[in-house]
Amino acid sequence: MKLYFSALLLLVFLSSCQEDPKARALEQEKETRKREVIFASINKGWNFNSQPLNQTSSELRTFWAEWRVFLNELGQKPKSSIGAFQQKAKTLSKRAGELNNNIPIKYNIPEIKSRISVIATKVNAVNLYIHLNQIPDKKIVQLVQEINAEVASMQWQLDEIKRKSEIKTEDGEDDMLRMLDTARAIPNTPNLKPTK
Repeated sequence: MKLYFSALLLLVFLSSCQEDPKARALEQEKETRKREVIFASINKGWNFNSQPLNQTSSELRTFWAEWRVFLNELGQKPKSSIGAFQQKAKTLSKRAGELNNNIPIKYNIPEIKSRISVIATKVNAVNLYIHLNQIPDKKIVQLVQEINAEVASMQWQLDEIKRKSEIKTEDGEDDMLRMLDTARAIPNTPNLKPTK
């Protein structure tokens, strides 16, 4: 009886350990097709606009190395696999983080820094999503479009800053602006020193 019970237990154990090779192959094929569909979707939607939209942005490519490298990375589209897109997203994330380095003095202002932060955040989101086990391809394509809009917005902001800096000030305008500065105002609290 003991022998019969042991043999039955061994048979159940062996049958549960063996998987059906056909089922495994079918599951792998289904997973492969799913990854191909995701790759095709990302490949179709991965279209970054890396061309300068105005003269200011074009000029900055020569003086601001980080901007030039970031736009060049945006312009290079991976072609071979999801792994290539993952590597590109990682590189773009690094380049977007470097945009805060060596910003030209005229453009090193909160308006530009905030736009850089938005671009970096969206690029980091792409990097995060593309490295998930279940890749949300529609979300990645949407983020690519949003990054394009943010890069264009930053380029127009750079151009606006340049145009405003080229407007000449009138005689006395600097003095008037200094007088309007409340930080320079004389405090109107009375002097409370005791008098003798």
